[in-house]
Amino acid sequence: MKRNLLFICFALFCWIDLAAKPNIVLIIADDATYRDLEVYGGPAKTPHLNALAKESLKFNQCFQAAPMCSPTRHNLYTGIYPVKSGAYPNHTYIKEGVKSLPHYLKPLGYRVALSGKTHISPKEQFPFEYSDAPSPDGGNKKGDIDFGAIEQLFKESSQDETPFCLIVASKEPHGPLNRGDPSVYPPESLNLRPFHVDTPEFRSEFSKYLAEITVFDEQVGQALGLLDQYELKENTLFVVLSEQGNAFSRAKWSCYEDGVKSGCIVRWPGKTKPGTETEAVIEYVDIVPTFLEAAGADMPEVLDGRSFVPVLTGEANQHKDHVYALHTTLGIQNNDGAFGIRTVRSSKYRYILNTNPENQFRCAVDKGRWMQSWVAKADSGDKHAMEYVDRHRNRPEVELYDVVNDPDNIHNLADDPKYFAVKASLRTNLDAWMSEQGDLGAETEISAETRLFKNRNR
Repeated sequence: MKRNLLFICFALFCWIDLAAKPNIVLIIADDATYRDLEVYGGPAKTPHLNALAKESLKFNQCFQAAPMCSPTRHNLYTGIYPVKSGAYPNHTYIKEGVKSLPHYLKPLGYRVALSGKTHISPKEQFPFEYSDAPSPDGGNKKGDIDFGAIEQLFKESSQDETPFCLIVASKEPHGPLNRGDPSVYPPESLNLRPFHVDTPEFRSEFSKYLAEITVFDEQVGQALGLLDQYELKENTLFVVLSEQGNAFSRAKWSCYEDGVKSGCIVRWPGKTKPGTETEAVIEYVDIVPTFLEAAGADMPEVLDGRSFVPVLTGEANQHKDHVYALHTTLGIQNNDGAFGIRTVRSSKYRYILNTNPENQFRCAVDKGRWMQSWVAKADSGDKHAMEYVDRHRNRPEVELYDVVNDPDNIHNLADDPKYFAVKASLRTNLDAWMSEQGDLGAETEISAETRLFKNRNR
């Protein structure tokens, strides 16, 4: 009798312990500039995100460590900056021994799953429960979100009262831009950025890109609907990230604001205050420690990030003073040799160091139809086109921007004597971060070839 009573007490303790742990859902877009989303004042219609924001805390100062798919995901799931983890070029892999989110949450009783796009390596160091679905575009290509698998996870977790952490990794609005309804966004009616070159080809592509953001918004709505269906909403920490910027100039593949600034919306019933916003500065590297604190885990010393749970609960309105990012061209299509970028941002300024300014910057966009239309317009003598094609390709060693008054990062202040002190202070800060990360700048860029997954065993 006593043994049965002890067993019942132990089982009850375990049930209470697991029931107290929040479920976690992170849904991430693919190549979406945060300020193109309606919920952040942009033109792409996002009704589900708009509704979610009314129940959530919206971050206005969220940043990532790299403006490319693969380094971003490695950084996001490990809580370690790219050079230290080894995953800094595209199509990369982490160093042996580096742990990821499942290693930390599974011992706490969590099921840890990822549905959709992966782009992480090696898989044995990311022991998620994986699922994906065939692309609706036809053929055998997979990698889309499997909402059937997600529903099964929610159903089983609800029945078993087992906490889960789910990554929903969308492929939208990553190219090819062939989903959604572009007619909602007539090309001739679009307002372009000052650094965009106005051509019919570009307007057409931008229209299709906005349509795919709306597809992503629909996916957010599907995930939210399944949580409601299985009555999981109240005990679920739900996070949406817009990821790096769009696959046009000065966004993805750049360390300008549109390349490394992200949208972030967090709903945590009973914890976050609905319909609020914060200027607290956070980074993707902070996501893992935040999830671990929410789950009641011990904090591993190896992590580079810091939990922002106090911001979520309203106990703090600040988090970080500086954020960092980097980019390497080796490993992406159409590169013209090493061209490394390192950056540090304060609340007022962004400092950018181009480690190989003697080389031209080239990336995947250079052979795109819309970019060729920019080049043709520049070749015809159009001054605006000439300026921004040149600025895309040829960059000085140092750039400095006032991010408050110049969010488009157009006016380089690096050579203005009035900003020399600012420039020197930020360079000291950047150098310290690079040193801590083992980042040797140009030398690290050249070594990026060794961090490509295809060269892993060479």
